[in-house]
Amino acid sequence: MMNFIEGTRVVTEDELQANSITRYHVTQFYREQIANSGYYNQLKNIVEPSFDEFDSPGNLDTSGEHDNTVVPGLQHKYAQTGLMLVTDRCASYCRYCFRKRIVGKDSDEIPTDFAQITQYIAAHPEMTNVLLSGGDPFVLSTAKLEKILDHLLPIPHLDSIRFGTKLVAYEPRRFEDPALPRLFQRIHEAGKAAVIVTHFDHIGEISVDAERNIRSLRAQGVQFLNQSVLLAKVNDDSKILAATFAKCHQLGVRPYYLFQGRPVKGASHFQVPLRRGLEIAHGINQRLSGIQKTFKYIMSHYTGKIEILDLGADGRVYMRYHQNKTPGKIGRIFSRPHQEGACWLDDLPEG
Repeated sequence: MMNFIEGTRVVTEDELQANSITRYHVTQFYREQIANSGYYNQLKNIVEPSFDEFDSPGNLDTSGEHDNTVVPGLQHKYAQTGLMLVTDRCASYCRYCFRKRIVGKDSDEIPTDFAQITQYIAAHPEMTNVLLSGGDPFVLSTAKLEKILDHLLPIPHLDSIRFGTKLVAYEPRRFEDPALPRLFQRIHEAGKAAVIVTHFDHIGEISVDAERNIRSLRAQGVQFLNQSVLLAKVNDDSKILAATFAKCHQLGVRPYYLFQGRPVKGASHFQVPLRRGLEIAHGINQRLSGIQKTFKYIMSHYTGKIEILDLGADGRVYMRYHQNKTPGKIGRIFSRPHQEGACWLDDLPEG
């Protein structure tokens, strides 16, 4: 057996068999943050393995990433956006991860040569931004990130480079690397925006170190967005999420997406029913000022990013395509009959 966090319960060897589903590793920084946050009972569920993972049905590619992979390591689902998988490693491993098929494993979906990716992007001028993801791009050395930028920065039709990362929560001191300012300066000098998309799921994850480094990076011209996942037993509380988004806004981090949990094998126990999710989303908005209400409650479905709008008096769930593979469907509002306990579009009957 091993201690998860000093002074807290012991994670048994049986529970650690969940390594076969999601690798178990937690940074020392995050262990201390959980222990000192006042939210141990909630935050532990983000990284601590549980028996629920063995009885959590679903699949390993809920958003159709395989079907949207155009060359190894590059997905092109939406016209303007390319998603690059640059690593299969993270500093800590979220138990709700939707990329369990690759993260923490030695995946052949991670490219070893970025030339093919560069050629594809260069041949598709409709692609205006690239998101570096994985895994977490900031587990790579700054020198390796610089080499990736060597491929991307000369492409004239790219206007922004995004980095999707949870290291601002898991290991914020990574952003004190003295080589990082030059990396972001290169992006700016190439006439492109440098954007970091943080993954704060809970107010208890926003440490003093995270605050300091966000402010420092913003002073260097880096833009910040935040995306959160709605998670049972973690943040399924409008007060907690409103506080999280208000704090993000205070730091200059724009709340961007609140994702509905996906029906991922080994993680579907984190899903919150749509009825409850809408109650939470509406409750968040009731607690935020107008300028803070920048998030969308989103389902990242195989067919596209679907904004979940409301449960009407007619018993139907109303939704709108925020993004879709077919441009003509973007913005289209549609509805389906509500079914109690439904957590995903596919749980709702057609008609």
